[in-house]
Amino acid sequence: MVQTIYLGGGCFWGVEKFLQSIPGVVSTLVGYANGKTENPTYGDVCKNHTGHVETVKVDYDQNLITLSDLLELFFQIIDPTSLNKQGNDTGEQYRTGIYYTQPENIKTIQRSLEILQQGVSQPIVVECKPLDQFFPAEEYHQKYLDKNPTGYCHIHPSMFALAAEGVKKEK
Repeated sequence: MVQTIYLGGGCFWGVEKFLQSIPGVVSTLVGYANGKTENPTYGDVCKNHTGHVETVKVDYDQNLITLSDLLELFFQIIDPTSLNKQGNDTGEQYRTGIYYTQPENIKTIQRSLEILQQGVSQPIVVECKPLDQFFPAEEYHQKYLDKNPTGYCHIHPSMFALAAEGVKKEK
């Protein structure tokens, strides 16, 4: 059964590339979530304080990967203690967040955040909110690193191979 979650982790180019590499992820779409304006452009989001966060819509097959496992992988590519900054990118649009549309996911998300907090000494600043709105980004942003393999990415390339391996569970 296909489920959807929206993840913000800095520049959406690398986050999308990482997430689309995970076995069980069916599709991804980059866009702008939970802002104050309708149909923003990249320029609006970067310069006009719209409140949007660069986000990746992730459709995943829960028979192949659980939400907990998906979040565990996602947490490996973000600094959960950094507010409005990931890598070299700074601004409110680069904040980290988990945005859900299914209220039944909140317990799983909260438990994943609790486990994440146990592994770091500073408070985590990852937003956990219902999705208010999502607007797809311009076409040139979609699958950007597939189209531009040498494009900027704040995520180390070795992480893409990690994503392809999925979550390894001890037996």
